[in-house]
Amino acid sequence: MATPDRERARMNARVFDAVWDTVRRRYYDPDLHGVNWREARDIYRPQALAAIDDRMLYRAISQMLDLLDDDHAGAVSPAQARRQDAARSRRAVMGVTLGRENVDTWRIEDVRPGSPAEEVGIEIGWVLESVDGQAWGVDFDVEDGKPTLLLFRDPAGERREITLVPRVMDPIPAFSADVSRPGAVVLRVESFEAGLGRWLGDRLAEIPAETDVILDLRGNPGGLLLEADAALSCFLPASQPWATRIARGGRPVTLTIMPGCGGLEGPIPHDVALLVDGSSRSAAELTPAALQEAGRALVVGEHTAGSVLISQDTALPDGGRLTLSRADYITSGGVRLEKRGVQPDIIVTRTVEDRRSGRDPMLDAAIEALARQELERVSASATPTSTLAEGL
Repeated sequence: MATPDRERARMNARVFDAVWDTVRRRYYDPDLHGVNWREARDIYRPQALAAIDDRMLYRAISQMLDLLDDDHAGAVSPAQARRQDAARSRRAVMGVTLGRENVDTWRIEDVRPGSPAEEVGIEIGWVLESVDGQAWGVDFDVEDGKPTLLLFRDPAGERREITLVPRVMDPIPAFSADVSRPGAVVLRVESFEAGLGRWLGDRLAEIPAETDVILDLRGNPGGLLLEADAALSCFLPASQPWATRIARGGRPVTLTIMPGCGGLEGPIPHDVALLVDGSSRSAAELTPAALQEAGRALVVGEHTAGSVLISQDTALPDGGRLTLSRADYITSGGVRLEKRGVQPDIIVTRTVEDRRSGRDPMLDAAIEALARQELERVSASATPTSTLAEGL
């Protein structure tokens, strides 16, 4: 069995110990959900020190972090961190979005139009089993112009072997607006990144008052809590409480709406719907929950992920990154969303067949619901009040 050289073993120890100690000192729950953390160290540290590459090292670390049963507790390798950091830059891509199926296989969740993946016929729903003969892993870098052999299994169980050549493409915008639907604007938010509040305010200031607003948070993994607050300020009045944060010390802190929605002076009057699915996480759950509880928006789609703890990143000695939950979150209505998620007002699913064909029943349902809401409001205002006639 191969063993790591001295330098590798030394770095393995530094990375593992940094993760273990940070969890011990900084995790939001000082009891670590009942996990015997010293026992976990005894089990996984020898595996980490024996790792000959990042795959083995981060597998051992991930297995230890999985004991916390917390979707926000995770560590990514230097290669993964580089991919994340370059997400909004021009770079070499294959053109697929991957969702984990199990420890070594990934499902194709989306195929980017005009990408190498679309050109070679890769489809949503296929399972990626290997890349150049090995499982897609933490040490894989996508290289421009380098032919890459991909092995897939399609939904019928047929194996498909495809050679793809990654190429440099512009990044997918973090935020985008679609005005192709009459009477509605769809504001797509890929994640809660810096500048969201200002962008959202600028877009909302441009649209007529009679236009319905649909905020698309499907597949959104969350992001910056400050930008969630800024987004909410576009729809809720300043100083309104919208959540409670409880950190390791146990002291609750009430979160209130702070101004931050671009150039808007106050909440917009538009009717609003939010689209969510099972991959909407963290800030993409806090936002619909706050607007739903305030009666300010309809939530349409699928039950969200229930991954709502407030996390923070820590750099690791090898260039990797640890994400760790630092606080719990309770809605203004007293609901703990962790492991529970947000229940939509209107439940609609979007199948693989829908996505392949370009159909979007979630968006259709949101538009129909907002139109019905407006019709009901107009009908109510047009109904005359009864009066008592006096006989003369």
